[in-house]
Amino acid sequence: MAGGGSFDRLRLEDVTRRFGEARALEGLNLEIKGGEFIALLGPSGCGKSTALNCLAGLLPLTEGSIWLDDGRIDHLPPEQRDFGMVFQSYALFPHLSVRRNVGFGLSMRGVHKDETKRRVEDALGLVQLAEHAEKYPAQLSGGQQQRVAIARAVVLEPRVVLMDEPLSNLDAKLRLEMRTEIRRLHQKLALTTVYVTHDQEEALSLADRIVVLREGRVQQIGTPEDVYTEPVNRYVASFMGYRNLFELEIESGVDGHVTLVGDGLRFEGRNRQSVSSGRAVAAVRPEDFSLQATNENRTDARVEVVEFKGRELDIEAVTGGGGKLHFRTGERLSPGDRITLGVPRGRVLVFAAGDEPTPQGKS
Repeated sequence: MAGGGSFDRLRLEDVTRRFGEARALEGLNLEIKGGEFIALLGPSGCGKSTALNCLAGLLPLTEGSIWLDDGRIDHLPPEQRDFGMVFQSYALFPHLSVRRNVGFGLSMRGVHKDETKRRVEDALGLVQLAEHAEKYPAQLSGGQQQRVAIARAVVLEPRVVLMDEPLSNLDAKLRLEMRTEIRRLHQKLALTTVYVTHDQEEALSLADRIVVLREGRVQQIGTPEDVYTEPVNRYVASFMGYRNLFELEIESGVDGHVTLVGDGLRFEGRNRQSVSSGRAVAAVRPEDFSLQATNENRTDARVEVVEFKGRELDIEAVTGGGGKLHFRTGERLSPGDRITLGVPRGRVLVFAAGDEPTPQGKS
């Protein structure tokens, strides 16, 4: 089994969708290479599902266009775009067996019975459900039902597979297992995939590139490593795990670095937005703080909350100025312990102030 008709690139040009005066998606420009895995990432209401539904043809565009190589497709109905869709809710037919659920789309397209049987068997083998072919959805676990939904999409050999938060209804263990399955299928079939999620870990583990959205607008497009290590603004930094955000006064700046002071804190970090005066935000990941020897950006604090995370502890501490900071450590600490933390200046990112971040994590 292979992907459907091959293509070089799928392009979204100034794609905009409004609902009355409400702007759900504004000026989305994105080029997707054939065989690429793209994750649309952001909290609820950021426009990621709107973008997916515009791609699928389930929502008309207010402005802009969508192109598959040199052919414009945004005027085509969904059934003529040859895209497969995997929904959050699975959307299986409860009265049909697994085999018939997977083959339903092929039957509707009038594919010959022998060809349908071959493709259904191939798809069931890919998602490791061949032994459950005669069962009904109610007899399957959540993870198995989602595998059926994925098999139903890929059996059509679509040009693009669109996935709308497909793992959000699964428990943590199943989500991890299904993430691996989705990536395995993508690599084996060379599927072009557009995947909507609000989970940073999901996006980082699955995607070739991530598109971070906020209030209908793109904030950053890049590889997982780029978005993780080099967020372009405070919003992306917060969403990608920079949990410590300290808004302080700019003291000085030189050679691409800037020093911030205030509330008993002093941080020198990389100047990510060319800030030069006034207030700015120092962003630090919890894992970048260290209790070990470093003379850079040293901060005194008192341990307040300790969370056990196996080999590591997640710690919330309070600085002398009353600010909260979060760090991780393998050392066993207790509430009330006095500590001194350090963080290399290269791990501190400085952004412009005034851009309120969305809280990190799931929305």
